[in-house]
Amino acid sequence: MTFVYQRTVQQAFREVSDALVGYRKSQQVKIQQQQLTDAAADATKLSNMRYRGGASSYLEVLDSETRFFAAQLALAQAELRELQSLVQIYRSLGGGWQQ
Repeated sequence: MTFVYQRTVQQAFREVSDALVGYRKSQQVKIQQQQLTDAAADATKLSNMRYRGGASSYLEVLDSETRFFAAQLALAQAELRELQSLVQIYRSLGGGWQQ
């Protein structure tokens, strides 16, 4: 009986540790994606200014807006993964999760 208990406790610690590592990694990915989104927003502003100044075509504006939109979508997905990993921490800590 003691062996089963020890194995169960070790498994619980492993699950919590894995969940914490997953949460930290998802936070890092979200931060990097936020930086990418900010850079895409700056590029969009710059391409709009260049278009208004006559230095570039509207195709450049559309391309930068498409990249900015894709970055925003990826940021939303990264935020979702971060929240899912937070739920995994709660679940691994035994936070009243019912199956």
